[in-house]
Amino acid sequence: FIHESVIEKRVVCCHWHLIRLCHVSVMAGEGPPCKKIKSSTKLRTLGFCGADDSVHPNLLGLISQSYPFVEFGVLFRPDKEGQPRYATEKWVARLASVAKKSGGKMQLAAHLCGTRVNEVLDGEDTFVSTLSQLGFKRVQINATAVNGVDTSKNATSAQAVAKLISRHKDLEFILQKNEETRPLWEGVLLSNDEYCGDSGKLPPNVTMLVDESKGTGVLSEAWPTPPDGYNIGYAGGIGPANIKDVLEKVLEAGNGREVWVDMESSLRSSKNGTDVFDMDKCYECIGAVCSAEQFVHPEYLH
Repeated sequence: FIHESVIEKRVVCCHWHLIRLCHVSVMAGEGPPCKKIKSSTKLRTLGFCGADDSVHPNLLGLISQSYPFVEFGVLFRPDKEGQPRYATEKWVARLASVAKKSGGKMQLAAHLCGTRVNEVLDGEDTFVSTLSQLGFKRVQINATAVNGVDTSKNATSAQAVAKLISRHKDLEFILQKNEETRPLWEGVLLSNDEYCGDSGKLPPNVTMLVDESKGTGVLSEAWPTPPDGYNIGYAGGIGPANIKDVLEKVLEAGNGREVWVDMESSLRSSKNGTDVFDMDKCYECIGAVCSAEQFVHPEYLH
């Protein structure tokens, strides 16, 4: 955890840091250029999860203004709040203020873990009800043991989760799709009732994240094509070192649909002995996506 006084000093150099990030990206691009990918698949968002107190919210705001396709993910797990990857409530409030003033350009996703997921599995939405006003547009439910969740509830919680989701149509909910979470996502997908909708389709504000690593950062061995009944994103071991190759495979697998990619572990670095959310690594991935002509750099950075 970095003392607030240290973080406050960083705001003075936020613009300089954005310029330096661009320089880092150019230097990183001195190797083989990213392949221009001809594909009808569209990358919807580029997700960077684990933003925390080690980075000033204003810097995230600067990135969002230049690259509104970036989505910053915040992990919510009360028993780890303030530790690396898990932002403090005070920091989240500051981030919310930046998002409110961003003119809609800042995209935020709340990644629920631990007791926050247990609450959702029980149909309890007190915390979820606060997210929209904080600027979060998407909510990911990480119902896995490695995320501190009581997974024994997955098999019996499908209707309670679907009912909760139906009460928050202003939010998009993301279910992790892997073998461990199968009882939950399959329960929602195959049910046929007023909350889950028609069997074989997800409710309109529900998507899935394909991550067989279960959030452990292990590179996926396959990138499945999105099914007809719902949209998906991809995660699992994605990062600056392989984003170019992964993009090529994901855009081919997307089969003309809108998809997204998300990463977390690969964005961490140790700086001055502290585990931090590394914006240089984020920018390397932004550069790769722009080189692949999925998005473009703003004119003033050309």
